[in-house]
Amino acid sequence: MQESEIIHYPNLKTVLMVEEVLQKANKPLTREQLKNKMKKQIMHQTLNVILKYLEDSGKIIDGRKGIVWIYNPSAKLDIAIKEGVEL
Repeated sequence: MQESEIIHYPNLKTVLMVEEVLQKANKPLTREQLKNKMKKQIMHQTLNVILKYLEDSGKIIDGRKGIVWIYNPSAKLDIAIKEGVEL
């Protein structure tokens, strides 16, 4: 997605709303399901910009079955991953 294609950049409040909905979801959500669960309407292009940002930052996975929150800020998990043995 090129910068010239983006008509409207999201504000922080909108990004946080999308993050909250995804964190609370107990199953993968499609873009339409996500838009329906939002407290306010969001433009499709704006949602795509937010989802691209969240995927690039390692907080979500956007797969065939939907969008899933994967970010876990646990210090114990981080240590376990760093000290783990790869088989």
